[in-house]
Amino acid sequence: MLSRRAQKLKTSPTLFLVAKAKELQAQGHDVISLTVGEPDWPTYPCSVEAGITAIKNGITKYTPAQGTIELRKAIIQRTKSDLNQDYTVQEVAVTSGAKFAIFAALQVLCDPDDEVIIHSPYWVSYPTMVELADGIPRIVTCHEKDSFKITAEALEKNINEKTKAFLFCSPSNPTGFVYTKEELQKIATVLLKHPRVHIISDDMYHRLMFDGSVRAPHILDVAPELKSRTIVINGGSKAYSMTGWRIGWAIGPQKIIQALGDYASQSTGAPSSISQAAVLVALQSAENEIKETNITLKNRLAAAMREFKSIPQFKVFEPQGAFYLWVDISSVNGKYYQGQKLESSQDFGKILLEKFFVATVPGEEFGNPGFLRLSFAIETKRMIEAIGRIKSLVDQLTIG
Repeated sequence: MLSRRAQKLKTSPTLFLVAKAKELQAQGHDVISLTVGEPDWPTYPCSVEAGITAIKNGITKYTPAQGTIELRKAIIQRTKSDLNQDYTVQEVAVTSGAKFAIFAALQVLCDPDDEVIIHSPYWVSYPTMVELADGIPRIVTCHEKDSFKITAEALEKNINEKTKAFLFCSPSNPTGFVYTKEELQKIATVLLKHPRVHIISDDMYHRLMFDGSVRAPHILDVAPELKSRTIVINGGSKAYSMTGWRIGWAIGPQKIIQALGDYASQSTGAPSSISQAAVLVALQSAENEIKETNITLKNRLAAAMREFKSIPQFKVFEPQGAFYLWVDISSVNGKYYQGQKLESSQDFGKILLEKFFVATVPGEEFGNPGFLRLSFAIETKRMIEAIGRIKSLVDQLTIG
């Protein structure tokens, strides 16, 4: 009874695990969730007050489908500051979350059987979003020796006459690794040889950096000539801690952005007027808060890395941005917990959740079995407690 499109649907694994964790919490268990990519700190006060003011002032009606002119101008100013690129309001579309901006971009770019290059580990929703656009996700598996990033050589090897876009995220979700300018230059050199290929740059974490940088290096830094086919995705959720406000945006060539806005107008309609007012102020006034957030995350990261030294069976990769730990747990495969053989990171994660009440996301969901993704956007005390529970499980594993 379902359409072929509906049959391609998969439940978001992170949201499924969040729901499972809440179910166990409702049963009275003390669950520590390291799953969802959501800051645990509140939305910054300047944005909260702007949202309240918008309600009080009656800013509660429909806005243009592509977002208010005021917010689009603020996005342009922020982008000029970040990327040193000029855009017009016709080249910006505000959407109901950055996730929808990526989804809509793929919908307006892809024809049936067009290929979109995605490297694994990838954000869990990328492949399904491509499939829902009738495209084919071309997955390029990346390994530790390349810091789980696609190389220019691997990218070029996978480009063919069906390639429509290259979709990537830096800092990476799930690894937190950042593409250097040198790496981006090599990738750009490949892309410049293939003018049919569009670039979708998911910049959701680019302001969350641990080396003191204002933001991560960008492909438009090294190849501004790619601007005419690059779609930049961003939003309020991560750096501004506005996940529930559901505001994202896409910036790029006017023809694509106009189509993206039209697609949104026929699906979600205009984004929330209240949320747009709040994000507008965040873009203009929250720079000090972002700096403080990065300090907090860096301290939490340092504490987590110290604590993981107590589990020598695991290899933990220290991220350069975002707020995730990418952990190689492949050494536990083939071991047993109370007679149950562990054959995957999914098996480990299931026992960890159901018996030790720590929720994580297994590497299978990111295209790389044998790993776990852990969010450290959580109080240090709780993170240390979670790592202690993970150690307890590892200590109880046997070889038969």
